[in-house]
Amino acid sequence: MNLAVDVISDVICPWCYIGKRRLEKAIAALDGQHEVQVNWHPFQLNPTMPKEGISRKEYRTRKFGSWERSIELDTNVIAVGATEGIDFAFDKTDRTPNTVDAHRLIWLADQHGCQDTVAEGLFRAYFNDGRDIGNQRTLIDVAAEAGLDRQAAEAMLNSDDGMDVISSGSEMSQRHGVTGVPFFIINNAITLSGAQAPETFLDVFKQANA
Repeated sequence: MNLAVDVISDVICPWCYIGKRRLEKAIAALDGQHEVQVNWHPFQLNPTMPKEGISRKEYRTRKFGSWERSIELDTNVIAVGATEGIDFAFDKTDRTPNTVDAHRLIWLADQHGCQDTVAEGLFRAYFNDGRDIGNQRTLIDVAAEAGLDRQAAEAMLNSDDGMDVISSGSEMSQRHGVTGVPFFIINNAITLSGAQAPETFLDVFKQANA
């Protein structure tokens, strides 16, 4: 049986990166018994973020009340990430970006058969390398590194193409009552919220198969 997994996420959400790893572990545990199609859908954690983004320290201090609280939360995420093979390097990240163009790039990648690779590249660029994924040049570089045609990525980013995916993603989130990400929809029937353990994904896969 084929399994369809729709993932609602934002590329600046560390738990979405962790959730991606745990989903991948669950899929690997199926050992090829089922074909799994993963589709990525946009969610904006900061829909009012300025186009150029803002200082991460300013953003996190405003969001969590103090920079010390932000560091405390980052330390927890770093520890969890390490168990999933993710090397979160928050000290390298200067800016919290607007993610509209990153989501548009993921939309474009879907049309070229490399959506998951581009999503992975964006997570890695932001969380491991501290690159500004709100910057168009960075996005084009990430696209090219993932195997997407550089000129196609640049042409899309310089147009309004893919903007409707932002609104359709918002509608999908509202339909499923999504208030936080990651959020997973399996076979358009069973939903999971949060970066669940691989075993939880496997249980849901079994339910979807029943």
